[in-house]
Order: sequence, then C-alpha cells, then structure tokens
Amino acid sequence: MLVDLHIHESKYSLDSHVSLENIVAEAKSKGLDGITITDHDDMQIKEEAKALSELLNYPIFVGVEYLTLEGDIVAFGIDQVPEGRIPAQEFIDIVKAAGGVCIAAHPFRNNNRGLENNLNIVKGLAGIEGFNGNTDKLSNLKAVETAKKLGIQTVGSSDAHHQHEVGKYATKLPFKVANIEELIEAIKTNKCTPRIYIDGEYKEIKEN
Repeated sequence: MLVDLHIHESKYSLDSHVSLENIVAEAKSKGLDGITITDHDDMQIKEEAKALSELLNYPIFVGVEYLTLEGDIVAFGIDQVPEGRIPAQEFIDIVKAAGGVCIAAHPFRNNNRGLENNLNIVKGLAGIEGFNGNTDKLSNLKAVETAKKLGIQTVGSSDAHHQHEVGKYATKLPFKVANIEELIEAIKTNKCTPRIYIDGEYKEIKEN
C-alpha cells in the first residue's frame, strides 16, 4: 500500500496552497492508495477528513507535524497537540504512551526546523524522512545515512504545500491499512520503504 506520510492542506496549515479535495484528487491521479494530513501543530481537520474519506471511499489519515524545541516531528496516534513547545524526547514519550508513532521530519533541512544531530540523542523514533519532497538532495542523503546508522527505517514523504507536490515521494507499507490504528501498526513494523514518483509511476529508491 502506497501512502504519502506528510502533507499540508490550506485550511489549517497557513503556508499551504492546496485544499483537501485537491490533495485527494492529485493523490488518486498518481496512484497513491491513501494519504495523511499532517498540519502544523493542528489536527482540526479530523472530522472533515473522515467525512471526505467515507464519501470517496479513500483512506485519509490525520496526524500532525509538531515543532518541538529541537525540531519538527510527524506524529500519528495522539488526539491533541501539546500546548506551547516541549522537548523532542518529551513529545516522543507522550506519543508512544498513547500508542502512536513519531517520524523525524526533514531532519537536516537548512531551516532550523529539523532534529539534525539530535537524531543521535532522542529515543523512540519509528522512522526518519530520508526522502522529503521539499528538502534538497544532500540533506535527504544525510538523513538516509543517519537512519541506516541508527537502524531506523527511512520513509518517503512529499511534505506537499502545493497540489503538484503531492506524492512526489511516498512510503510503501508492508500491508494494507484501513484506519489510523492499522497505519500505526504498519509503521511500527520497521518494514516501510520509500518510493519516488517518476514517469507516471512509483519506483523503488536505491539508497546506496
């Protein structure tokens, strides 16, 4: 099952320029089997996403991209976002205690919003974005190398803020999922792999 694990829509992520409906349209046109919406520090789109998912019979999972004191983390499995800024380890612990998972977002992007070398310090990450659609190649490569060293799976995500960006990278899950609980279990297997959209299809990424 191919899913884009990091997308922003325009209603609750103010830096995004694409609606939920257009995100789904783009994802379906590229052959994605599902999407996630991970707005900045916000999960208010849950009910809208659920309604559209049921209407179109298309999986839409809602998580969040939360800016910790050390950098951005994509999380699935919590019901609300912490108030204010808290340390990355504290956030990871909260998500894990709720049964959820955390993925380091664009850890080495040059905008002071990635965990960077804190990847070597924090414990409990379920994945690292080695292929982020809005991050330069060298920064992505550094993320891949760090993930390999730490034994954490590399995932692919578009981090889309415009319609054409949706699905630039995606993640192949080890089995089909129908709800957020199953998505979390798939991510926990540590058997997810990144894919890139080229010439109208998703292709495996050679990481070495």
